[in-house]
Amino acid sequence: MAKSTSNNKTLAENRKARHDYFIEESMETGIELVGTEVKSIRLGKANLKDSYAEIKNGEVYVCNMHISPYEKGNIYNRDPLRDRKLLLHKSEISRLLGFTTQKGYTLIPLSLYLKNGRVKVNLAVARGKKNYDKRDAMLEKAAKRDIDRQMKEKSKY
Repeated sequence: MAKSTSNNKTLAENRKARHDYFIEESMETGIELVGTEVKSIRLGKANLKDSYAEIKNGEVYVCNMHISPYEKGNIYNRDPLRDRKLLLHKSEISRLLGFTTQKGYTLIPLSLYLKNGRVKVNLAVARGKKNYDKRDAMLEKAAKRDIDRQMKEKSKY
């Protein structure tokens, strides 16, 4: 039996994004980084919490993504919260621009991972949830958990 191996290794994840937003569509993008940032990300020192992406002058940038300075980087370290450019084709950028011009839609990075030695960002087009949507999702999750628990107990006997 052949074992399928994936070359993707998740380095950082934005867990709160799925709680706060409805994910409409997601895509894989490259990101422009300097060497010390890549080393710091590989050590797991990246944080996607409260980060978002915006389109400026026909280019997509990730804002508010924190990458801690590399300890051995000395003068080559950059600002941890600087805006970082995402690498996309013009057609992809224009499609994203069409989404973000609609009311309520935004671009959110869901995860940061390695693919064949390169750092990639999973970028999602998201629509914000209201508080009642979040409560409904929590109730559904709790109900599913209870049903699974009951089924597990029934299968024991």
